[in-house]
Amino acid sequence: MNKKECNEIKKLFTPSGCAITRICGCYVDAEKNKRTELKEAFLSLPEEETFKYFTIFRNGLSGTVGKNLINMEFPLEAEAEGGPQNFLLKLRDSELKDDGLIEEFYDKIIENYDYGENYYIILIHCAYDIPAKAADGMEMFDASDYVYEFIQCTICPVKLSKAGLCYNSVTNAIENRVRDWLVEAPIQGFLFPAFNDRNTDIHGLLYYIKKPEEMPEAFIDQVLGCRIPMSAKEQKETFQAIVEETLGESCDFETVKNIHENLSELLEETKDEPVPLTLDKVQVKKLLENNGASQEKLEELEERYTQAGEEAPAPFVVSNVVNAKSFDIKTPDVSIKVAPDKTYLVENRMVDGRPCIVIAINEHVEINGIAVRPIPAGKPGEEREK
Repeated sequence: MNKKECNEIKKLFTPSGCAITRICGCYVDAEKNKRTELKEAFLSLPEEETFKYFTIFRNGLSGTVGKNLINMEFPLEAEAEGGPQNFLLKLRDSELKDDGLIEEFYDKIIENYDYGENYYIILIHCAYDIPAKAADGMEMFDASDYVYEFIQCTICPVKLSKAGLCYNSVTNAIENRVRDWLVEAPIQGFLFPAFNDRNTDIHGLLYYIKKPEEMPEAFIDQVLGCRIPMSAKEQKETFQAIVEETLGESCDFETVKNIHENLSELLEETKDEPVPLTLDKVQVKKLLENNGASQEKLEELEERYTQAGEEAPAPFVVSNVVNAKSFDIKTPDVSIKVAPDKTYLVENRMVDGRPCIVIAINEHVEINGIAVRPIPAGKPGEEREK
């Protein structure tokens, strides 16, 4: 799923576009006990509650595609009878009216989700009457071609509100506030089946994770049955290792700066595209070849990809491997951040026989928020001695 398709589904989680037919929920405590459950037609809930649920469901489709929203595919064995995908399909087709399937789903999550605190599992069924689109891209709501049925699951932490004082309007006094257990924004969840090319794709799902570096492998493997892709952090680390190993002695300041600029320019050119920009094996090799990698090192990279087989890195999401908003330079003692369009101000030079990072400055310089005069031309201290 891409950004446009995610936004189209998010519109269903509004009062005017609501396509939710049924909602089920299970509150689980820190000891993995089911404390209470909910099973209702969604529109039978009080209006104030539906608004709060809408916010949760939209949050479960928020973030960046390729980082917080990850497209996952099912291996063939997951789609066999009794496999995770087959189970999710039965759950969707039941329209959440089969209590046995719902309880089994909760049990799978509780068994494989290692959280250690209270949380709330929310499961909804939706039926979206997909409007057809005219040649100019406008939606024709009176010309639907297909109904997209799906389920969305969100897992929300439930935490005790902070202690404090509050104003009691009844007693007209400042009093100790009653602490409540609050349902917070989701930290993970999924949408099944995927909504690819504005249609149902039962061979994939969209997984949501608030903190990509905390990918719950057991949950994804046992409950969803999907292949676990590299997280954004793992993609960045793997890409950096490939660059260092393949460039070898050519991995110097100017070369890495050029790679950063190349990728930043590509991101800028494609920033309005709904599908995130990726780099496959061929594109990675071309990027490194254009930046000085030797033919021998490129052949070694090709060999590593071949030997890895199915374990070879998937295409890298460019926004995961380069920070287009900042050019960062670090030494053990100093960190420097440079605006990406100002990298030309930074150079690597030999000064008095020592390698140095040199930054060109203009007439305005601040240190700890205090405006200072730039160092005058000539020897250090020459201006002060006059």
